[in-house]
Amino acid sequence: MLAARRDEQAGPAFLAESTGVPARTITRILARHGVPRLADCDPVTGESIRAARRSERRYEHRAPGDLVHVDVKKLGRIPDGGGWRANGRGYRPGSKRRIGFDYIHAMVDDHSRLAYAEVLPDEKGVTCAGFVTRAAAAFAAAGIPRIERVLTDNARNYRGCHAFAAAVGELGAVQKFIRPRCPWTNGKVERFNRTLAREWAYRRPYRTNNDRTLALKGWLDYYNNQRPHTACANRPPVSRMSPT
Repeated sequence: MLAARRDEQAGPAFLAESTGVPARTITRILARHGVPRLADCDPVTGESIRAARRSERRYEHRAPGDLVHVDVKKLGRIPDGGGWRANGRGYRPGSKRRIGFDYIHAMVDDHSRLAYAEVLPDEKGVTCAGFVTRAAAAFAAAGIPRIERVLTDNARNYRGCHAFAAAVGELGAVQKFIRPRCPWTNGKVERFNRTLAREWAYRRPYRTNNDRTLALKGWLDYYNNQRPHTACANRPPVSRMSPT
């Protein structure tokens, strides 16, 4: 079980599905061997993060669409032929030209944990505005016709950006911000970003950046419709689309 955790970098619910061992048994095994919680580990190395900060008051809105969390995660682009993950630690690319970053924009529904994400070239306010409009349309197609509140951090691409404020206003939603210097208060999308990094971005070596981008859609479909989620009683987010 320890080897499965190390190889899969996944929590008890996921490991239970892949190994056939009950999740509670896996939890006891990991605790007995002092294995830290997945949320307290670095998504790339799997090593424990010494300090983890959390909101004192945990909450969950009552219905899908009551609140959505929005954020951007920056990932280094993959050179053609693959980077060190595909070619080994000793790999040195022939060209040292900087290839830049992808910006993964994500929206997560607070109640159901339904998620939508896109790979975009930057995190400018206009780009964020376009994303939130498309994400809301994707949520509507999935069964969340209205969004009441949009929560973001205090970055300039969100706070003080007229384009983003207008896009949120066109949804009929209220724009809300986390407390300054408290990113964990946007914890649901932050946690999604960690899962996305572990299970999509770093799950396997990609030979091109486009290969990784193309894999996102299939992974999102799996995340929303099949992957067990501990906040959903080990069922996928789609199971919580109807208010309870």
